[in-house]
Amino acid sequence: MTPAQACAQAAKGELQPIYLVVGEERLLRDEVVAALRSSALGGGVAAFNEDKFTAGEGSADRIFAAARTVPMMAPKRFVLVRGAERWDAGADDDGDDDGGKKHAESPLDKLAQYIDSPIDSTCFVLVATKLDGRRKAFALAKKKNLIVACESLAESELPRWVAARAKEKGNPISHDTAELLAQIGGPSLSYLSDALERLSLYVGAGSAITTDAVGECITRVRLDDTWALVDHVGKRDLGAALRTLADVYDPRDRGLPLLGALAWSVRQLLRFKAEIGGGASPFDAAKRAGAFQPQRARELETRTRTMSEKQLEKWMLVLAETDLALKGSKRPADAILEDMLCRLCGK
Repeated sequence: MTPAQACAQAAKGELQPIYLVVGEERLLRDEVVAALRSSALGGGVAAFNEDKFTAGEGSADRIFAAARTVPMMAPKRFVLVRGAERWDAGADDDGDDDGGKKHAESPLDKLAQYIDSPIDSTCFVLVATKLDGRRKAFALAKKKNLIVACESLAESELPRWVAARAKEKGNPISHDTAELLAQIGGPSLSYLSDALERLSLYVGAGSAITTDAVGECITRVRLDDTWALVDHVGKRDLGAALRTLADVYDPRDRGLPLLGALAWSVRQLLRFKAEIGGGASPFDAAKRAGAFQPQRARELETRTRTMSEKQLEKWMLVLAETDLALKGSKRPADAILEDMLCRLCGK
């Protein structure tokens, strides 16, 4: 099931007796666990009905005994086990000894038995980053739809997630601004969630989150700086582009926010160019590209006058290759960005 489905079950109080919360995205895992815990313990005394464990630390028997314990002055117990992948890897520090030999039955065998016959009065939650679906326990959990998949979102899904989270906070945000924020802060949802919290406080309750607010609150890279780089590259003025890069580059983030803002800007130019090619007026083309002010429409028209779609597509390819290099290469980030500008300014 999805994190949203698990949280919806929690909100309705329709909890499964066991959940395996699995995936690389920590924010989603934490939100699901918090929702399940709140639902399970909402009708009772938490101090008497909650146990937290880490897999591989201490006895697995103790964990399953806690899961089978009757709740006290409450309808449900909540038992949480973090690091369940340690069981998957074969780490079994049960602490139960029988003549120096461990029990033949592993924690995963015990988990499979529990999944077969769970305790309805317990909400038993196991958390892991990754599990082997071929294991009997996990295959059984999948069959019973007990696995909550908290995987990282694809790049194309991030703007929609940003917009939905901003709406929850009561702050409208355009698709264009959501895309900018996703480009700057993705793929980490924790970073994006924190950024939206700061933006919401900055613009105030009910006010729209704008690109200007993103530039003020989230990164030292201002959109004016980004557009200055675009203009220098468009004029093939490598010297000016390198000077602007030196002014805005921040070694603490390896230039990734700058690269994200550049990609957003070039994508906006491409959209504008495509709309103009389809017969739209400059103002309508700008709106469809995410720019809603007449001044921005004039700026986009001026910038794209000497730029072909083929050239802009080439820029996007160079930016994508630079993104891979920044995230996977051991080369200094500033050198990678300087090479990028050399390629963008090349004939």
